[in-house]
Amino acid sequence: MARSVARSVARLVARLAVAPVFVIAAWAMACANDDIVLRGMGSFHVGGRIVGISGKPVREIVRVPGGPPSKLDPNGQYQVEQMYAQYFLPKNRRGKVPLLMWHGGGLTGVTYETTPDGREGWLNMFIRKGWDTYVSDAVERGRAGFASADVWPGEPIFITYADPFERFRIGAGEGSWNPDPAKQKLMPNLQFPVEAYANYMKQIVPRWLSTDDAVIAAYVALVDKVCPCVVLAHSQGGSFAFKVAELRPDKIKAIVAVESASAGSLDKAAALKNIPVLMIFGDNVDLHPRWVAYRKLDLAYADAVRAAGGKFDVVYLPDLGIKGNSHMMMMDKNNAVIADVIQDWLVKQGLASENVGAHKRKRRAVHS
Repeated sequence: MARSVARSVARLVARLAVAPVFVIAAWAMACANDDIVLRGMGSFHVGGRIVGISGKPVREIVRVPGGPPSKLDPNGQYQVEQMYAQYFLPKNRRGKVPLLMWHGGGLTGVTYETTPDGREGWLNMFIRKGWDTYVSDAVERGRAGFASADVWPGEPIFITYADPFERFRIGAGEGSWNPDPAKQKLMPNLQFPVEAYANYMKQIVPRWLSTDDAVIAAYVALVDKVCPCVVLAHSQGGSFAFKVAELRPDKIKAIVAVESASAGSLDKAAALKNIPVLMIFGDNVDLHPRWVAYRKLDLAYADAVRAAGGKFDVVYLPDLGIKGNSHMMMMDKNNAVIADVIQDWLVKQGLASENVGAHKRKRRAVHS
């Protein structure tokens, strides 16, 4: 396992780790109070296809209570499998290429927006760091929309209230959830804002198990439209990022995989030999068999990329003195510290210039 990144960022993280919590919080608040100045922002849909449906019965419906009846004919053509992206272009651009943020399973681009307890998320943080930032809703999520059972076989799956708590290493595994906070069993040193778990659950959406090919096709269309770029991907999004990079190795300049839920295809890993990869794991991974299994798959892929001559850095946050992070580390209370680890790595890859003013401000705050 590669430890080079651990050494390269250890000095920065050590300063942050030993600083009093209130000092780090004060610094984060000061940064958040800085105006975000953009040279542009917008949104678009990309990808998708048109499908035809036939042989369905026509029926009469009332579209608005009390309104007149109207005919509903489900036969015809439909637009499906597009995805949605929103972009923010900072006036002071320091990232050399755009940064694309891809979410995980049962989630949307909200993952990277304001945290459940109201703090800044990685979207704002990386805009402040000077990246042209694109945050998206993949096929069948959020503003991308979804298709009927006539288009996608199977049915959507829904996540229970306890599921993310127990599966995303907020609670200490199966049986750790309880509606009574006093009876919840939390992971050690937990950084997730568990007091805001109810807000987190409001962003969960259904997902399908049969749409991976459509998701990948739309991500390829996004990459063709926006890139060259860096892809920052979380969980299921990590697997999509690697598979898209295998298809478009000339357009992906780096991948940051945050606890990727599996990776790409081992027999295609050589396609990433010129794409630097940073893979990040949070804390307590060994305490949950699901993440142990995913880590095994991820590391096998890392070995395959390295065997082809590629650069694949694996970082375990506890090795940097950063403890207690859940699977949803971009929402954790120390999310700014992890964002700095990512930014430091991207700067070292030559993909961004360091924000000198912010670095000095951070150093003063930590040592004040």
